[in-house]
Amino acid sequence: MSSVSALNSLLSSSSSAPSSLDGIDLSSLLEAATGSSSAGIDVNAAVSSAVTAAEAPEQAWQTQETALQNQATALNQLNTDATNLDNDMQSLNSLTGPLSARVATSSDSTILSAGAASGSAVGNHVITVNSLAATASWASNTVASATTDLPAGSFTITAGGTATTITTGTGASTLGDVATEINGDNLGVTASVITDATGSRLAIVSNTSGANGNFTVGSGGLTFNQAVTGVNASLTVDGIAISSASNTVTGALPGVTLNLLNANPNENVSLSIAPDTSQASTAINQFVTDYNQAIKDLNTQFTDTGSGEGVVASDSVVRNLQSDLEQALDYTYTPTSGTTTVSSLSSLGITVGNDGTLTADSATLDSALQNNFSDVQNFFQGTSLNGFANALDQQLTSFTSPADGAFTVDLQSLTTQYSGLQTDVSNFQTNYIVPLQSQLQSDFSKAEIALQQLPTELNQINTELGLNTSSSGH
Repeated sequence: MSSVSALNSLLSSSSSAPSSLDGIDLSSLLEAATGSSSAGIDVNAAVSSAVTAAEAPEQAWQTQETALQNQATALNQLNTDATNLDNDMQSLNSLTGPLSARVATSSDSTILSAGAASGSAVGNHVITVNSLAATASWASNTVASATTDLPAGSFTITAGGTATTITTGTGASTLGDVATEINGDNLGVTASVITDATGSRLAIVSNTSGANGNFTVGSGGLTFNQAVTGVNASLTVDGIAISSASNTVTGALPGVTLNLLNANPNENVSLSIAPDTSQASTAINQFVTDYNQAIKDLNTQFTDTGSGEGVVASDSVVRNLQSDLEQALDYTYTPTSGTTTVSSLSSLGITVGNDGTLTADSATLDSALQNNFSDVQNFFQGTSLNGFANALDQQLTSFTSPADGAFTVDLQSLTTQYSGLQTDVSNFQTNYIVPLQSQLQSDFSKAEIALQQLPTELNQINTELGLNTSSSGH
């Protein structure tokens, strides 16, 4: 009798065998684990083979898990594509976005530069800078160095109508000490020590430019001279006189900041406030780029590469996105009154290829932005933020909304399914595989012991039957 046949007999007679080994081909299993005529078995190998066979249902679940993961990856990519495109639409539809950006151009940047906030009125202005604003400052007499002991005395700083006495020689024995005391009193001025080839001086400068920042310093202990008198800048904007405490002028033109650099009362500087066509062009081209990425990723799902279409080709959300993106390109803008030079994407030089992707002709787009900017803005934003950008934004939001967007719901469903499969695998391992493995370990260990004892038992039986297994020819 072979060891495998004997072991089959032993296991078949075991009271625990039906529950633990039901459905397992012991002969094939043990032939692989021991060899047909082996005197013993590899218990661990036999148990491992049996457990692997019992885990067959898990392979199907794991295959399903892999499929769900692949679907989630594809949906997340398409969701990202749609989100990027939606962000483009929201930017193009914003009153502070690239279509509302302004650029200020000065005819003489050595005298005047400017910046314009989004939405500032477009137009041309004439500005004359008569004089610049100045900040009041005073300087003391020169002493040998910053550490030179000062004579006893006092002086008064009068700023904002308040007079403050500073004492020297006692507690403030050097210029550095005096500067520290002044700065600690919060007088609206800043003191510092200036050292050059002639020695050291105490400089006191107003914290406020213009006439309102003027202050006086009385002598005593130190002698002071006024270096600069605080005065306001004087300029005219479109013939209107403006006085400004600062050389950075706001309020003269709504949304525009004027930077006064030099004064020349004899020169009229032209300032142009115009749409920032560069920002607008960049934003529109970004829309084209992100639209094409979405279409390419959708095309990948619907292309049969030999092993079938993509993993989410049959998903209704994916098909709806493809349909909505294609239909969006048919949008036509009709003004409520008058006419427009930009009624469709093709008016901007944006055309659709055979694969559904867009191509932007830079010459046509630049011409539209330079010559008909308001028509471009109206196409995207409409009369009240209800143009092309808003229409596509609304469609995309129905897919990308974190709360209830179609992709969000779809991905939540996949997550639920994946979690269910993981639970099934975990429960199967806990409730079936682990107990089975323990029981198999016990059964095969007993079988191994029985198998090792089998030759001795056979010899005993032969002896009792009077058979001499050592005699030849009998």
